[in-house]
Amino acid sequence: MANHAEIAANLLRNAAIFFRDIGGQNPELKEQMEVNARTYDAVADMVQSNPHGEMPLSNDDTAVGENKDG
Repeated sequence: MANHAEIAANLLRNAAIFFRDIGGQNPELKEQMEVNARTYDAVADMVQSNPHGEMPLSNDDTAVGENKDG
C-alpha cells in the first residue's frame, strides 16, 4: 500500500505531465508550462525523498498566513 508521500509525489508528477501536454499543444504557453512542470517534478522529488523536510525561507519570506506587518 502506498503511503501519503508516495501518492502526493505521484499526483505531482502527473500534474507535471499535464503541464507538458498543455505546453505541447499551445506554443505560446510552452515555456511557462515547462517551468510549471519542472517545479512540480522538483517538489515531487522532495516529497518522496524527504517527506518531513522543510522548505528553507529567506529573511524576506513569511510562512503562509503570516502577516509581515504584524
